[in-house]
Amino acid sequence: MKSVLITGCSSGIGLCVAQGLRQVGYQVFATARKAQDVVTLKDQGFDAYQLDLSSSESIKSAIEAIFKQTNTLYGLIHNGAYGQVGALEDISRQALEAQFQTNVFGWHELTNLVLPKMKQRNEGRIVYLSSILGFVAMPFRGSYNASKFAIEGLVNTLRLELSHTNIQLSLIQPGPIESDFRINAYKAFSKNVDMENSDYHMNYKKMIVRLRSKELADFTLPTEAVLKCCLHALSAKNPKIHYRVTFPTKLFAFLIRILPTRWMDKILNKAGGGGER
Repeated sequence: MKSVLITGCSSGIGLCVAQGLRQVGYQVFATARKAQDVVTLKDQGFDAYQLDLSSSESIKSAIEAIFKQTNTLYGLIHNGAYGQVGALEDISRQALEAQFQTNVFGWHELTNLVLPKMKQRNEGRIVYLSSILGFVAMPFRGSYNASKFAIEGLVNTLRLELSHTNIQLSLIQPGPIESDFRINAYKAFSKNVDMENSDYHMNYKKMIVRLRSKELADFTLPTEAVLKCCLHALSAKNPKIHYRVTFPTKLFAFLIRILPTRWMDKILNKAGGGGER
């Protein structure tokens, strides 16, 4: 069995991918930030470990435990992340640093701990769950935007540096997917943004309605759409560099190639709906 480590498996995409890969025969090491979620994963039969991407100590501890079980980690799927929403002028340095600690620095550190084993065998697949917001920007999502843009820059560079090896890197760029993303984004917003004293107070009122709503956004796909991409990225002889999931992702990837930047700015502002969408 080929072994794969997945981060952020407590729910949503991470849990779906963990279940799907195990079903087709991969040895799955499922990780989650909270201890209780690790217990739940173990109850489901997974080799599960606590891994908090904002903590170097937690990352190193999880990797040491996993490498005691296997000396040959074939795949790494970076999924664990959260979205910090709010106008950039309302995002403190501390909130932005926290966003990058989890969404960027943790991913980078984890990659660097896994790479030596992969290079030793000259084999491996690393899959990064980026976003449509990894290549287009939208208002009131700047912190998350910046973290995903950073990931794409890191991956594009690392792909060049590993071009002499058989280690393949892929970016999955989902649009709206069924998950707890909006719930967690609302929690981060409530914690880090002073809504009452913001110039964007009215925008935030609309945004909160969207974040707390259970109504799915247009073109939302189930988590299985991402699982399908992960399976291909892990098993194909020539995996794709970019997997664009959902209609909005494919549409905007096309539009940014043909339209002037100022036109795209107008389209993206309208698509954001002042935070309402």
